[in-house]
Amino acid sequence: MRANTVGKRCSEVERAYIAGFMDADGAIMACIERHPLKRYGFRVRVVVKITQHDREVLDWMRRKLAVGAVRANRPGTIAQTFDLLIRDQQHARAVLHITMPFLRAKRRQAKIAMLILDQKIESSKNLIQIARLADTLSKFNVRSKNRRKNFTAKIQEHISPND
Repeated sequence: MRANTVGKRCSEVERAYIAGFMDADGAIMACIERHPLKRYGFRVRVVVKITQHDREVLDWMRRKLAVGAVRANRPGTIAQTFDLLIRDQQHARAVLHITMPFLRAKRRQAKIAMLILDQKIESSKNLIQIARLADTLSKFNVRSKNRRKNFTAKIQEHISPND
């Protein structure tokens, strides 16, 4: 088994600095997606995202954390921004773990995301509990309020009551 190296290059000050960006310009999201290879037809993903106009800051964070990818939004326009996206579940967990002591505004979201990441989908009932946590987490994100999906209802539509 390989050792987890996420954030090993970060000093305590650098972890606090990254947490500040997460608090101000970040989002901690949970997505529940249809997935044909999963037993109950869905998978749960936690995504950590930090958005900035300055790509260099995000590239520095990506190098320090040794995870994620930097992507452009609206490339070539005056409104161009960049996102540092961390989608791998082990990496998301590690980033939340190393920044949690320094988070203020997003600490509650980080705790809910960690609860989601700590759960294994072992039954349809358990999947619905995780979906409720995902719905709770999405209520914190400003953009999700207007286009938020009700993950619990989405799953209940597709799961037989006999499962």
